[in-house]
Amino acid sequence: MEFKHVSVLLYETINALVHPEFHVKRNQFRECLTGKFTKSGLYVDGTFGRGGHSRYLLSLLDKNSKLVVFDKDPMAIEAAESLKKEDGRVLVVHGAFSTMSDVLSDFGITKVDGITMDLGISSPQIDDGTRGFSFMRDGPLDMRMDNSKGLTAAEWLASADVELIAKVIKEYGEERFAFQIAKAIASRREHNPIRTTHELAELIAANVRTREKGQHPATRTFQAIRIYINEELEELSRSLTSAIELLKVGGRLSVISFHSLEDRIVKQFIAKESNPASEFARLPIREVDMPKGNLKSLGKLTATEDEILKNPRSRSAILRVAERIEGQR
Repeated sequence: MEFKHVSVLLYETINALVHPEFHVKRNQFRECLTGKFTKSGLYVDGTFGRGGHSRYLLSLLDKNSKLVVFDKDPMAIEAAESLKKEDGRVLVVHGAFSTMSDVLSDFGITKVDGITMDLGISSPQIDDGTRGFSFMRDGPLDMRMDNSKGLTAAEWLASADVELIAKVIKEYGEERFAFQIAKAIASRREHNPIRTTHELAELIAANVRTREKGQHPATRTFQAIRIYINEELEELSRSLTSAIELLKVGGRLSVISFHSLEDRIVKQFIAKESNPASEFARLPIREVDMPKGNLKSLGKLTATEDEILKNPRSRSAILRVAERIEGQR
């Protein structure tokens, strides 16, 4: 079955990556620039998905440019390989974007002109019940981005202690009923393991009440388990550090996040790399000896009301953009 995916903040994300005059307050950068602007360079899409951002980026790049795409999801890699057959400028890597520094080094690439990341899960992953990401689709409780390795969510819930389950749900789901949910999971698995998405969702719904109007009681728990199983926040932190090393001076970083935990990491990283001296402001250090910033923030964007109407998933999306400057590295 073919699952449709609509890229969020498509034009904004890529225009921010390549256009030297990009500004968050200029509406022209919310529009398609194909045929109006061409750029040459070496770029990285750290989260290929179904290729929406990559395809638009390629439409703005000249024939001498290259695009390296990463994804952990085997289905995404199939889509990437199809694009590679259409366009010889594409290099495909089946792996996490946190490995991009080492992988690009193996390709003989030490610097790039831009890196983009669209965090979280794609619509096809949510809509495909066999992947186990959503309580809206019944299926095996898997949740792995790369379903060829690692523990499934069901296997983890069957073996993890109650304290760890509660900690994960509280920290990664910001769920105030975390311990109550963890105890219910532990009690259930003693006589009947949780194997499917609906089994987990029904267990949570039976034991807690929803906190927010219109939100299913299992929403935050599913998010938390997915983040933990895939080490999403650790991957993000490692990727941002790699981006600093890889970007040329003047190169851009554009990152779309979908929940507060991701956005906090991106926001704080850009702030720290833009003004590292702020950490030492109260220390007796001469200005000349203060560390220099590696990034300049170009601001943030959210989806327009029109995009939200067409693609409700874009409602929570935040795009943050930064440019590499001459700093300490």
